[in-house]
Amino acid sequence: MAEIIDLSQEIFEGMPVFKDLPQVKMSVHNTHEAWEGDVNASTKTPAVHKLELGEHTGTHVDAINHMKKDYVGQSIDTMPLNMFYTEGICLDLSHKNLNDLIEIEDLRSACHKDNLSIKAHDTVLIYTDHYRKAFNTKNWSQGPGLSAEGARWLGNKNISAFGVETMSPGVSGISNKEVHYICGELGFTHYENMINLYQLIGKGRFRFIGLPLKIRGGTGSPVRAVAIFE
Repeated sequence: MAEIIDLSQEIFEGMPVFKDLPQVKMSVHNTHEAWEGDVNASTKTPAVHKLELGEHTGTHVDAINHMKKDYVGQSIDTMPLNMFYTEGICLDLSHKNLNDLIEIEDLRSACHKDNLSIKAHDTVLIYTDHYRKAFNTKNWSQGPGLSAEGARWLGNKNISAFGVETMSPGVSGISNKEVHYICGELGFTHYENMINLYQLIGKGRFRFIGLPLKIRGGTGSPVRAVAIFE
């Protein structure tokens, strides 16, 4: 039987979101009691929730049109599904500290340590243990991230995507904007706010699935990302 590892955060009201992105709001829109005409019910059982959230909420993938205005039209609904259904590897960068840059040599060393190679069309997940260390704390937005050089090195290997546990793929205010630009330029993408990457370390290659919602014109989408070991 296949082992399926959930790599996605829960979505809930009050969860942390990046800077000025929309806060998550969740309310009961319909109850079973209302549907059954029980207007005096002492309890109300949710039948439908109303959700208000941004495309870049929780574990999500960015569309190419999010990277820079030059890529208008390359929305999430136009991106090929085989970008989100790939082989994957996970690199151990858990020694990196707050706001550290992940450089090319860090990525090479992590590959060498676990005898991994990056193949074309892979999804490369980057384990920093930042989720377990800092989620919903004052340090949550201060995680390590790729340098521009590191992002370009990955992109030049013709990967489909990379994924991070942090709120942004680069270090905010240092490399984050450049990393987005490089993704757009080279035509690959990234996932943010991933969890459970520690469960992938030392286990080799896996099937990665992170399918987005088909949002017309969308700049990204929440995903239910999983790693599957056959």
